[in-house]
Amino acid sequence: MKKQGIAAIALAGLLGLGACSSGTNPSATVEQSGSADASECAAYESYGDLSGKTITVYATFIDTEGEQYTDSFKPFEECTGAKVAFEGSREFESQLPVRVKAGNAPDIAILPQPGLLKTMVATGKVVKAPETVAANVDKYWTASWKDYGSVDGTLYAAPLGASAKSFIWYSPKMFSDAGLTVPTTWDELMALTEKIATSGDIKPWCAGIESGDATGWPATDWVEDVVLRFAGPENYDKWVSHEIPFNDPSIVESVDAMGKILKNDKYVNAGIGDVQSIASEPWTDAGYPIVEGQCYLSRAASFYATNFTTYDENLKVGPDGDVWAFAMPGKTADSQPVIGGGDFVAAFADRPEVAAFQTFLSSPEWANAKAKVTPQGWTTANQGLDKSLLASPIDQLAFETLASPKSEFRFDGSDLMPSEVGAGTFWKQMTAYFAQNKSTKDVLDAIEASWPK
Repeated sequence: MKKQGIAAIALAGLLGLGACSSGTNPSATVEQSGSADASECAAYESYGDLSGKTITVYATFIDTEGEQYTDSFKPFEECTGAKVAFEGSREFESQLPVRVKAGNAPDIAILPQPGLLKTMVATGKVVKAPETVAANVDKYWTASWKDYGSVDGTLYAAPLGASAKSFIWYSPKMFSDAGLTVPTTWDELMALTEKIATSGDIKPWCAGIESGDATGWPATDWVEDVVLRFAGPENYDKWVSHEIPFNDPSIVESVDAMGKILKNDKYVNAGIGDVQSIASEPWTDAGYPIVEGQCYLSRAASFYATNFTTYDENLKVGPDGDVWAFAMPGKTADSQPVIGGGDFVAAFADRPEVAAFQTFLSSPEWANAKAKVTPQGWTTANQGLDKSLLASPIDQLAFETLASPKSEFRFDGSDLMPSEVGAGTFWKQMTAYFAQNKSTKDVLDAIEASWPK
């Protein structure tokens, strides 16, 4: 606590000094470099002159993705004079605890999920987020994101990038030709489903959950979406942490709501087969019947856009394209439940330049810099982002959904559960739910029995 206070005071000093700091003027250097000019560095003046300072950053991002991150740091480096030493690793999650224990922690770690943040905070080595970061989080993110970056009510890590899974893909042309409109509530979604089912030969939904050794995971995403909508955010949190049992009545009701779609032969599995075919259809291919005119609706994350372009490189993804998506509606039009993931920025050092870099990463300036250097497949829930900088329409839609004031964001529940459940019995039992027509009760009872004592 005392050290953090010193860091906050030091950063406050930097904020006060700004461009008046003695030594090299970073803005002048940048202007001469041709990559930015003095006016573009105005937003960085509060960080002061950090020439000669180095901040080490450790993350999961490698190869092209890692290069995009290092490119996004360049405005900070050029405008402040600091150097950011970035290291990406596939072994990040196993190696970070080892490095922290050995006293070799990075200045900054970009953590891929809240569970690891809690583990790191428990070591006593993570520095509380400085006030400048907290102010940015309060201004640019919804409350649920701040909660995920906090431990026991204390903010340690600002959100960074984000992903959204709660989308339903469709063909704008098929909708237009059939006189259909995008639903805004769950009841409207069910009414749309019934209308399609009774108005022609094409079933409304297509789905698949086969994924090799990970078969079943797409079904767990479906379950998480309906639990968030029917049981509500508070019960969702309790369910994920096992404060309520896996087979709680609210979870049974939620899975039954999903079953009204996915276990109804009248509604599925368009262009593929019957209900049982959901278990054997590769999730990678499950949306293709939409392109083939055999299916109207398929639930998949925003990243499924890549699957469509893999199917046909000339296929257009967009509101007026061959395929497009809408956010899975909530029970009411004024709510937007969203399942997804995200990254968080934690510091293991309390030096002023580290606090300055944390602040930069929580700002619109970083979000915009990252968008400029990323062709597609990235977004954030930072409401300060200039949406027009996102290269693809689906990334823009994901941003709108995540950053909406109506957004009720929750992390993918199976990723937060014990691995023997989240990546074990949950996957297996949801596969049996379709392949063996196992009942909701039997599936949830079996998963509950597998929860580690």
